[in-house]
Amino acid sequence: MAASLSVKLGNLIDEFQLEVLRGGKDYRERAISTEDINRPGLQLTGFFDYFDYERIQVIGLVETTYLNGITSEMRRERFNTLFQKDIPAFVIARGMEPFPECMEMAEKYDRTVLRSSEPTSVIISSIVTSLHNHLAPRITRHGVLVEVYGEGALLLGDSGVGKSETAIELVKRGHRLIADDAVEIRRVNTRSLMGTAPELIRHYIELRGIGVVDVRRIFGMIAIKEETKIDLVINLEPWREDAVYDRLGLEELYVNILDVKVPTITVPVKPGRNLAAIIEVAAMNNRHKKMGYNSALEFTKQIESHFDQQLQG
Repeated sequence: MAASLSVKLGNLIDEFQLEVLRGGKDYRERAISTEDINRPGLQLTGFFDYFDYERIQVIGLVETTYLNGITSEMRRERFNTLFQKDIPAFVIARGMEPFPECMEMAEKYDRTVLRSSEPTSVIISSIVTSLHNHLAPRITRHGVLVEVYGEGALLLGDSGVGKSETAIELVKRGHRLIADDAVEIRRVNTRSLMGTAPELIRHYIELRGIGVVDVRRIFGMIAIKEETKIDLVINLEPWREDAVYDRLGLEELYVNILDVKVPTITVPVKPGRNLAAIIEVAAMNNRHKKMGYNSALEFTKQIESHFDQQLQG
């Protein structure tokens, strides 16, 4: 996981088409490393305790109405105190005109002032969502990520166990490849992980004996996807005669990735086993479980009911 993730202010300006009323020195390169946004209503009244100046500051109609009700000297004093802090950007929502005192103090302290035509709540929620995506904790895992019947399946296992070969068979069956060899995983919330491929190797897959092939070119755009939620982790391992494998599926196993619990199963690999078909069934079964139906439990109930009837008879 990266120690300190950030996104450049210039990326956010381009993403949300923010108008630059005034740009500070190297403002486009300014690193934003916090997901939160601040509406400096209290600060504009003079209360600066617990003020997080590292956040982007956004004002809307409420703050502007308040500022219209105070004197020019008071506005100058409040903006002077606000812009003394090294804030990354000051955003004015609803396309409103900046106060002259605002631009005066921005010039004095070399601060960046931006403007959005969007309503305040819309631009704040949009930027927060974008920051959450950019700054989400992330790691890279060696494996293959495919989407099977809408379920994101992360295939793990030793090199040469057949992950890529299984993925290409799944693609031939109409499913989609997200990443081969390296999977970038990020936590989007406390319960969900999203996976994608590093840009350099995106859409490519390595098949031993053939080499690297471009899945997008060979199978078409329908065969690939930029990212998907990780719903299931499937460990592929060589079949061991002395190993005990789950025959019923009653035991629910999970793996912890970035503090998110993800269901996991182990599939033994040996000649003659159709791994693509097995993974299709695993994906469908996982979906059924999420919707409240557990085949193993239903089967166990039927067996118990059968024996109960035999005993009563």
